[in-house]
Amino acid sequence: MGDNGDDALQPILIAGDWRAARKPEGDFRASNPTTGALIGQRFPISGADDIEAAIAAAVDASAALSTMDPELIATFLERYADGIEAAAEQLVAIAHSETALPAPTRLAGNELPRTTGQLRQAAAAVLSRAWTNPVVDTKAGLRSHLASLGKPVLVFGPNNFPFAFNAIAGSDFASAIAARNAVIAKAHPSHPATSQLLAQIAHQAARDARLPLASVQLLYDIPPTLGAKLCADRRLGAIGFTGSRKAGLALKAAADSAGIAMYAEMSSVNPVFLLDGALRERGDALADEVFGSCMLGSGQFCTNPGLLIVPHGTAGDAFVASLSEHFSAGSAATVFSAGVQRDADANLDVLRMAGANVLACASGGIGEGFRVAPTLLGIEASDFIDDSERLQIEVFGPVNLVIRADNLDQMIGVARALEGNLTGSIFTASDGSDDASWQAIGSVLRNKVGRLIQNRMPTGVAVSSAMQHGGPFPASSHSGFTSVGMPASIRRFATLQSYDQVSDARLPKELRDANPLGIQRCVDGEWTRNAIKRPPA
Repeated sequence: MGDNGDDALQPILIAGDWRAARKPEGDFRASNPTTGALIGQRFPISGADDIEAAIAAAVDASAALSTMDPELIATFLERYADGIEAAAEQLVAIAHSETALPAPTRLAGNELPRTTGQLRQAAAAVLSRAWTNPVVDTKAGLRSHLASLGKPVLVFGPNNFPFAFNAIAGSDFASAIAARNAVIAKAHPSHPATSQLLAQIAHQAARDARLPLASVQLLYDIPPTLGAKLCADRRLGAIGFTGSRKAGLALKAAADSAGIAMYAEMSSVNPVFLLDGALRERGDALADEVFGSCMLGSGQFCTNPGLLIVPHGTAGDAFVASLSEHFSAGSAATVFSAGVQRDADANLDVLRMAGANVLACASGGIGEGFRVAPTLLGIEASDFIDDSERLQIEVFGPVNLVIRADNLDQMIGVARALEGNLTGSIFTASDGSDDASWQAIGSVLRNKVGRLIQNRMPTGVAVSSAMQHGGPFPASSHSGFTSVGMPASIRRFATLQSYDQVSDARLPKELRDANPLGIQRCVDGEWTRNAIKRPPA
């Protein structure tokens, strides 16, 4: 990408073609987070004409996809993964320029393989039909399974994962396509050129797999008012969203008004409880671990720890002192955009006004570009409980709030005061001295988080069929679903269809007596691959 830009407005992918935006509402360029300078080409902010064209094309594509041979869907996902790998060097270079995320470790070494892995896991789920959950009740003459929505899925991508959660390549995208729905991808404006290249690869893979070309469409940005109007369009089947609570709630209100399911991941402070025995056993090592997790991705992971609950006492005091030294010695962290920097500063002010004290802050200058100083704040548990709404505001950046508790009852009180989170961690001693405290805190924390973690920081999210990357509100809009892990993530974009007394030849293959696909089915309460033998008439 060049530094001087290009006067030509970049095309959008609509109805199978790369074409000029029609009546755009404006345009934008990406920024280099390390310098703050604008980089690359100009991208359109799409208006009503582009949005209408995308919806109309996606409706037709979804109807075709819903009855398409799953093998073709799997072929697309596999070829898309292959294409991403073939363009890895170029993708990593562009994403690095737009996000400042470390190229060899984060982008090439972690996120890109995760992205292709998700696509291939989705392909495997398509072929196995594992996401369809076929159920047969022979006595009642009822059969059901999960099937395509038959409508488009709108996907909003976040700023913090240019590959693995990208609207045109991430888990929401792979899940929606696996369920045989067309996707309208609304990219994040922090990395438009990355999204453009991914869309080019996806478009070619769709051609190769003979999918309807409007199965994959890309809009770089849209005005907020049109975003809300789009979310309320009843031609949509569902919406996947990863982003801020403010934006998520506004879009969800619009979707709710039209009865459209919206699966939103929005906000999480990921509390970490450090028990006294664990701190006595390995306090300095835990301070290293906590600081590393706080700084990972410049504090811009959805699972970075935002709250630490630490007991008063000798071990707790030593831990906080050690952690404070780490924060004081840290360097200003580069964040994605001026908006992230501005919001981090504003939310820090909210915490201070609510009574949090600065325990440590990186002393070096902020410098050029978009940067936030690593900051450690502190407050007493009783004060946190009294003003928990303000004091658990998410600061997207390298900021952490230490909550000091007098005793176990106060730690439990903090757990009770928490909003819903993606994760909650409890660190315990290896000698069993913290076991009773683990049980008491964990029994409360369990219903506050999607993933309960023992003796590990929350920042790693395995792409596993057992993963829950969601949680109670406001971590997500529905705690019964995950945005990571096949086949569960696919089921968000499916509909439950039941057949009552329908003759065998008219049933979907998944539900026919002979089980021609050879898949696992729940027949009269038992999981089996066996054919169903009907009694003679």
